[in-house]
Amino acid sequence: MDTSIPNFVKFDRALTCFSQYVAVAQRFYSSGHEEESYESFSERYVKFFDGVDDLFELQRGLNNCFAYDLVPSVAVVESALKAARRVNDYPTSVRIFEGIQDKVENKKQYEEYLTELEPLRKELGIETKTELGF
Repeated sequence: MDTSIPNFVKFDRALTCFSQYVAVAQRFYSSGHEEESYESFSERYVKFFDGVDDLFELQRGLNNCFAYDLVPSVAVVESALKAARRVNDYPTSVRIFEGIQDKVENKKQYEEYLTELEPLRKELGIETKTELGF
């Protein structure tokens, strides 16, 4: 055993060498991201929901989509509703409307979404939570 160098000095040297390697491996995750426009956001999620083939993917996509600080476009909601029908999950389609109701700024905007999506709602047989009596 080498007794000429105290243990705390050996540890300090090892820590210095280790910290040099850690600094090299550091990664800046936010540096490569650009601002995404509303149109590209909508395109991305329409494409995503058009390709959904199981419930997990649908719910994961909805969680990600509704996590943004914006209200999804009508095209995104249409695509998500069709995906919910494709995976045969009625409760998720009702929850999509609940999510929209929570995201919009006022009741008038929610009514506009309902009006715009009325033909699809009738085609798929989707009722809102209030229409179901809850």
